[in-house]
Amino acid sequence: MITTSTQKEQSVNYSDATRKRAERALSCSPFLLPLFAAMRNESIPLPMMTGQSGVDKGYTKTPLAELWTERHLLWLIKVGLLRREVDGQGITDSFRLTPLGRQLVAKWENLGGNFPKPSFWDSIINSINRWLSLSF
Repeated sequence: MITTSTQKEQSVNYSDATRKRAERALSCSPFLLPLFAAMRNESIPLPMMTGQSGVDKGYTKTPLAELWTERHLLWLIKVGLLRREVDGQGITDSFRLTPLGRQLVAKWENLGGNFPKPSFWDSIINSINRWLSLSF
């Protein structure tokens, strides 16, 4: 007898501290929700997020330099929101959402489609966390 089961996407539970740090990092980032919504369905190459291309696609409010963009993306990888795509030759310049990133993007899409503006203290805490993560 052969049985089939319906495969459901399982939701991963994250600690409150992990979710808060990720939410803070996302709201302090220079990126807009459409970028992360696009990353949910496909990998997005770094050049599409930089310069005028990023603004035209609705990924950023202002043009960002490639190095600056990559530094912000690497921080979002460290907090667990993104992953870098890998192909047969190694790491690529494309990025996708992780399960945590998917959860937060879905949450903010349901709450009106914008990230909350970070408070002054959230910006300070995020900056300190980024600085400390680069120190070690």
